Amino acid sequence: MNDSPGWASPGSAPSDGQETGIPKPSSPVDGSGQWSPAQPPPGQWSPPSAPGNGPGTPPPAPRWGGMPQGPGWGGPPMAAKPGVIPLRPLGVGEILDGAVSTMRTHWRTVLGISLTVSVIAEIAIILLQRYVLPEQKSIDPNATGAEAIRQATESAQSQLVNSAPSTLIAMIATLFTTSVLTVVISRSVLGRGVTLSEAWSEARPRLLPLLGLTLLLSLMSAGIMVVGLLPGLALGGGAGGIVLTFLGFLASCIVVLWLMIRFTLAAPALMLERQPVIAALRRSAKLVKNSWWRTFGILALTYLLVIVLALIITIPFGILAMTLDSNGLSELLNSNSTDFGWPFLIVTGIGEVIVSTLVYPFTAGVMALLYIDQRIRREALDLELARAAGVPGYETPRS
Repeated sequence: MNDSPGWASPGSAPSDGQETGIPKPSSPVDGSGQWSPAQPPPGQWSPPSAPGNGPGTPPPAPRWGGMPQGPGWGGPPMAAKPGVIPLRPLGVGEILDGAVSTMRTHWRTVLGISLTVSVIAEIAIILLQRYVLPEQKSIDPNATGAEAIRQATESAQSQLVNSAPSTLIAMIATLFTTSVLTVVISRSVLGRGVTLSEAWSEARPRLLPLLGLTLLLSLMSAGIMVVGLLPGLALGGGAGGIVLTFLGFLASCIVVLWLMIRFTLAAPALMLERQPVIAALRRSAKLVKNSWWRTFGILALTYLLVIVLALIITIPFGILAMTLDSNGLSELLNSNSTDFGWPFLIVTGIGEVIVSTLVYPFTAGVMALLYIDQRIRREALDLELARAAGVPGYETPRS
């Protein structure tokens, strides 16, 4: 392993400042320092013919290490592809396609995991919303002044209380599916299948460290937000306090975003390298170094696709739920508390299950493949993966 970035075909780039293998002309033999004006005529070269072939028959394509090369002599070798991705640095489209290909190739295991977790999580959320959580407080549109501020504050607090259990359940569901699906995706890169029991037995010892990592990142984000908002809140509700609060909130969001991208590969490192929590954070920071903007762009595109997919699925289910639950629709139109009934909760819950079933494996696949791509670029992981997959020409040399 080394930290040299990038990948190059054998002989395509010098190493350590040396230009090995690049022929240079020898010094003039007449001692004059000048090349002779009389030069030999340009030679005519044709590729050698294989024994038994007639004139003009092209020679067989050369091979490097058992792998067929591209067109022409000295071209880069074709990348091995034992599984869902080629074993070379990946483009954005190949990372997204690799995540989708994993879902399609191992759909029984992948969708079985995500569907089961999504159904259990959604049932728990619906029961909490129906029987446990308090009714969300509404805002009177005619209220003004201090009364409007008080109602807005109470509504925000009510929204926070109501969303906290759902967020916690979603986090636990994400942890579970990410841990198991990362194992499935790592096997799919090698072209190997894995059963649900095998994936679970391999992922189970890493669940607690993964939970610790998630809680640490959450506490880190919350602490940064508190530090950013505290000076503005301390000044009170004046103009200066509002401006300082807004600036602190903006600065905190920028810092949190930078840290989350920097540590976004910590979960795959923790799962696949068996790293402890702090070492996984350092590992992610090392892999993302000098690739922050690329990582941010890939993740932004991923979540944009997730949002579009969620809208495509949830909007029709939401319209259907409103149609079936006439009481909830009338309350919503009258701006009163939206105490929706079972038809609304069940129909919208089905839509959420479908979204979660597709989103969990897709985002987990992008994270795992982004981690593998960064290790290929920095540590030549593609060679180790090719050996592990048994690709011809990549066997470990004998001593």
